[in-house]
Amino acid sequence: MKKFLKYTAYTVIVVVLIVLAGISYITLALPNVGKAEDIKVEATPQRIERGKYLANNITLCMDCHSTRDWSKFAGPMKAGSLGAGGEKFDANVGFPGDVDVPNITPYHLKNWTDGELFRAITAGVKKDGSAIFPLMPWESYSKMSREDVYSVIAYLRTVKPIESNYPERKLDFPLNILVHTMPQKATLGTVPDEKDTLKYGEYLVTIAACKDCHSQVNQGKIIAGLEYAGGRDFKVPGAGVVRSANITADKATGLGNWTKEQFVSEFKRYADSTKKPVDVGPGQYQSIMPWYRYGEMKTGDLEAIYAYIKTIKPVKNQVVKFTPAETRD
Repeated sequence: MKKFLKYTAYTVIVVVLIVLAGISYITLALPNVGKAEDIKVEATPQRIERGKYLANNITLCMDCHSTRDWSKFAGPMKAGSLGAGGEKFDANVGFPGDVDVPNITPYHLKNWTDGELFRAITAGVKKDGSAIFPLMPWESYSKMSREDVYSVIAYLRTVKPIESNYPERKLDFPLNILVHTMPQKATLGTVPDEKDTLKYGEYLVTIAACKDCHSQVNQGKIIAGLEYAGGRDFKVPGAGVVRSANITADKATGLGNWTKEQFVSEFKRYADSTKKPVDVGPGQYQSIMPWYRYGEMKTGDLEAIYAYIKTIKPVKNQVVKFTPAETRD
């Protein structure tokens, strides 16, 4: 009996040591995507203009890294907050931790090299070598062309510096360990000819990370067979639970019966500068879809996105888009 207990104790010690060694390796050696490239992006007018369009209307860097007014429908960006960060992800929105979206104006990025920015955008690694949690969809951004990433970097350097600082993120266990394993080396893509409507539409849908929001996930992974079929939960404090729409070509529950004109006009109605955002009261229907940013997309780009979406395998998945929060009188 004594020998059994002795061997059991040894076994437990060995297992604990192995676990500790594994955790030490993960937290100290990872992520490992390589050093930041030694590059200097030339800020040409063409790159700045292209980067402005991408960051504001396609990849939505500026939408996520600004403060949104959730008292209005679709949470329009608050004036004067462009790139200053500040949106919070915590238990109030169902997030396993506490993350303040960082400042990406030159105030915060002035000491970042272009190579460090390139690595952050495409591989999910910060200046200090730590992992970026994929709230920022760097895996989708890694499919951008090198030139498009350069354009975004060039534009970010021109944004008005805003002084704002936030506390370091806190992730719940075991996410605080697993996050180190998430970054991956970039697999850059190319921008197809706009005349190749389907390929160009696929490129836009990919770098806009449409699949991330419009697919249900389990433990952070998209559920196979439900790609683009909607139904992912997003909790909006004070409003309720919003679920992404089914954007597959299913005729009963998706966009199968939508015409190109209907699709484009659904976005463009939010580009009307004469219309003021609608107030949203407690428990009233809300949307996290950044309609105001997407509404300013080029018509040709929206048409290309529509063309590609129509080729996505139809998935029958009826989505209850909104469940209001309980409100008290």
